[in-house]
Amino acid sequence: MRTYRFRRTWLQTMMVAAGMAVIPVAAQTFPAYKAPRMADGHPDLNGIWQAFVTADWDLQDHEAQAGPHPEVMGAYGAGPAGQSVVEGGDIPYKPGALEKKKQNFEKRMMVDVSSDKKWHEVGDPELKCYMPGVPRATYMPLPFRIVQGSSPYILIAYEFASATRTIRMDWKGEAPTPSWMGWSRGRWEGDTLVVDVTGFREETWFDRAGDYHSEDLHVVERYTPVSPYHLMYEATIEDKNVYTRPWKISFPLYRRMEKNVQLLEFKCVPFTEEMLFGRFSKGGVR
Repeated sequence: MRTYRFRRTWLQTMMVAAGMAVIPVAAQTFPAYKAPRMADGHPDLNGIWQAFVTADWDLQDHEAQAGPHPEVMGAYGAGPAGQSVVEGGDIPYKPGALEKKKQNFEKRMMVDVSSDKKWHEVGDPELKCYMPGVPRATYMPLPFRIVQGSSPYILIAYEFASATRTIRMDWKGEAPTPSWMGWSRGRWEGDTLVVDVTGFREETWFDRAGDYHSEDLHVVERYTPVSPYHLMYEATIEDKNVYTRPWKISFPLYRRMEKNVQLLEFKCVPFTEEMLFGRFSKGGVR
């Protein structure tokens, strides 16, 4: 009887723990926190931050899976399992748009720089070391630095491809031209940094699963300090050409706390030259 009671108690405890583990981050509450202040009175967000979600592989729920060439890469090229960071679980694609996502995934490893079409229209831009866009840059498996001072600008520097973006605070001007990282205009709502991003190129993807957008993408980000070591990140995504309604992602960002931690370089262009241009090199197609 004692053994039975012990096993039952242990099982009940594990079931409760498992249930708590799947509570969405957005549904959790945080105790009131007063972040350190800059000279202008706004929260100090300076630091090196990193997301520890698997959204770069797939924003939605996904199982661990083999990479494109398991016969060569084995476990090195495999992708981890992960939980959705999308509020409600699924991205609200229009029926026709969902088919394009599937095609993107099937062609994610394709590279053809000799095509008559724009050669960046095929394959995952991350594969080719293009700048990752927003919000993807935030949840790639590499850190980034927020640089905040007394000027009317906040800079975010990303380790991947040495990408950067400038957040223009209380700025009214529109994007002068579409760009990979978009045009970011910021404002403060209490302790939350709100960034309105438009002016995107349509070629960036959201993940390796082929989730995508059009040039009419509109992203509103929210960075909220919830402890000395965490920011809560939210991004509301709107694109009337691709989705039936706006949708949101959310997850925590963690401050990197290693001694003398630095943002290092991941200039990946040299790693892609052979893949992109090898056929034009000596001995290749001329």
